[in-house]
Amino acid sequence: MPVSLIVLAAGMGTRMNSDLPKVLHKLAAAPMLHHALQAGASLGLDKVVVVTGHEAEAVARAARSYDETIETVVQEPQLGTAHAVAQAAPLLSDAPGDAIVLYGDTPFIRPETLEAMLAARSDHAVVVLGFHAADPGRYGRLLTEGDRLLAIREFKDASDEERRITICNSGVICAEAKVLFALVSEVGNQNASGEYYLTDIVELARARGLSAGVVICEEAETMGINTRQQLAEAEFAFQSRARAEALENGVTLTAPETVFFALDTVIGRDAIIGPNVLFGPGVTIESGAEIKGFCHLEGCHVSRGADVGPFARLRPGAELAEDVHVGNFVEIKNAILDEGVKVGHLSYIGDADVGEFTNIGAGTVTCNYDGVMKHRTRIGKRAFIGSDTMLVAPVSVGDGALTASGSVITEDVPAEAVALARAKQVNKAGLATKLFERLRAIKAAKGKA
Repeated sequence: MPVSLIVLAAGMGTRMNSDLPKVLHKLAAAPMLHHALQAGASLGLDKVVVVTGHEAEAVARAARSYDETIETVVQEPQLGTAHAVAQAAPLLSDAPGDAIVLYGDTPFIRPETLEAMLAARSDHAVVVLGFHAADPGRYGRLLTEGDRLLAIREFKDASDEERRITICNSGVICAEAKVLFALVSEVGNQNASGEYYLTDIVELARARGLSAGVVICEEAETMGINTRQQLAEAEFAFQSRARAEALENGVTLTAPETVFFALDTVIGRDAIIGPNVLFGPGVTIESGAEIKGFCHLEGCHVSRGADVGPFARLRPGAELAEDVHVGNFVEIKNAILDEGVKVGHLSYIGDADVGEFTNIGAGTVTCNYDGVMKHRTRIGKRAFIGSDTMLVAPVSVGDGALTASGSVITEDVPAEAVALARAKQVNKAGLATKLFERLRAIKAAKGKA
């Protein structure tokens, strides 16, 4: 059956003390909102609606950056969670199948948990995700009778007896889309906060003769983020889990506690990751590749057998084929390096195509920017680029060609040619001694002044 996803992301997040909407604060190099969207993505979603509010357009852009097919609606004013869900009704009221409600500031809900909720729908019209809280605090409580859910009581409205219950509400709900919106339309705001609570749909469903049930998950999955402290704790939790999963999947981490993953980092078995490596968004490392210490990677692909670093930076669009070597203090950006290419030291290769088994000497720069536009450098197969070569794009170097060290290449170099583009050296006998004597005299005179 089709499944639709509603993500509530309208809140300002006052306790974050930030101009940035709460759901756009980054966790594992991605907005918190993306974590919720990824949790639902594995379900084969039919439609996704993000309910925005504070800085609505910024949140909508972030949602579309994850998937351009995501639709957004604005909740204004913000009158509670049921009111937020109701804003999605015009887009989903006729949607077939079930709908799941998630929260943009609750990033750790697992796809497996959502699948369990969908499975529970065969027995219940409404399914709520709950958890056993070590410290129930101000969470809403789940009132149950056997395996049936009778009601959800918000802390403000709960009696002393109800507050002693430790089964708590995560806020995540699953129901048939048509039923969900029908129930939401009946929710009132006769409560301590004067808000329209999504949790009220449980009692409304039972009043219609519909059953409600509970799926229990680990409390850690339901962690909500409302403060910078909680964001830091969530980062720690994510990284601990990501490192453990990498090790379990056959990745070598020589100093696991110093490696930082992004939400979408993909690393193959038998890859080796050195200490103090930082992965930004969009990185794939194939099996058998090695990333040495103190590297920063984002938006790049490293193929089997390649090695990178130490102290290298791969920026978006960097594509390293098999057995490529990128050494220390090298930066690669929007460049394709074919099989066996070597860029050993202190070089910048940007907006370039480099053919197989070409060697790039130390200090080489592809001069790709003219102050207005970017231009591309193309280097053929088995070429040799001498140290300290400046390749002023747009320019090409043919197969098997060689550039002399210290050259500034402004014109295309034919295949198998040698390009020398530097001033002729002139030696002036004895001049160094005269210059040094003059400079010492100047220094001495200044010292007496």
